[in-house]
Parts: sequence; C-alpha cells; structure tokens
Amino acid sequence: MARVVIIDDHEPFAIMWTDFLEWQYPGKAQVEFYTDPVKALTKIGPDIGLLLLDYEMPQIDGLKMLNFAVHNGVDKNRIIISSARDIGQLHEIFPQGSCLAVINKDDPKQNEVFLQILDSVMKKL
Repeated sequence: MARVVIIDDHEPFAIMWTDFLEWQYPGKAQVEFYTDPVKALTKIGPDIGLLLLDYEMPQIDGLKMLNFAVHNGVDKNRIIISSARDIGQLHEIFPQGSCLAVINKDDPKQNEVFLQILDSVMKKL
C-alpha cells in the first residue's frame, strides 16, 4: 500500500482529499494528513509515494517543505503543490522540474488536471 501524505493547514481541505483518496483508491493508499507543518517534519521520508503540499502555511511554507522533503529522500516527481495563488505566480516559485505539479486549488479546470495527475500517479504506485 502506498503512503500518501497531505500537509495543509486548512483542515477541511485535508480531510476532503483524504476521504477522496481513500474512496477512489481503496486498499491502494495509506493516507495521512497533517495540519501543522512543523509536526509533519518528522513524518517526511523516502517511503512517501505521494506528497500533497499546501503552499501557504504558517511557520513553514510549501517551498520550504518541498526542499525539506527532497532533502529527506522524497522523489520530487511525487510531490504536488496546491495553492490559491495565480498559476503563473506558482510556476515562478516552483519552476518546471522542481516538483511533479503545481495546482491552483480554486480553479475548477486546474482541479480536473489535478485529478488526472493524481490518477496517473496512483496507478503507478
């Protein structure tokens, strides 16, 4: 079973994605979510199959979490960043190749793309 970790300070969002992943991929993913990025630091390691990170979080933002995760052995191609920021800004902060994808979580079309990426990753795990 693949280990999927969600780090997002907005608990309803984290719960929604946890429930969705457990429903969509039963028996395929062991999903954990953390709303405190500092507490999540000890849970980051190379055994993560997919890491979903919020960009705007208190204390540690998604860019710092991304760098920490990669430093701790998480494959950058298994990390997706979500944010309410404009997608152009996100691509400036997270250039192509720095992670699997960046998603504007408020844009329905971006969410469609996110679901396609998610499905592709989950099939490979």
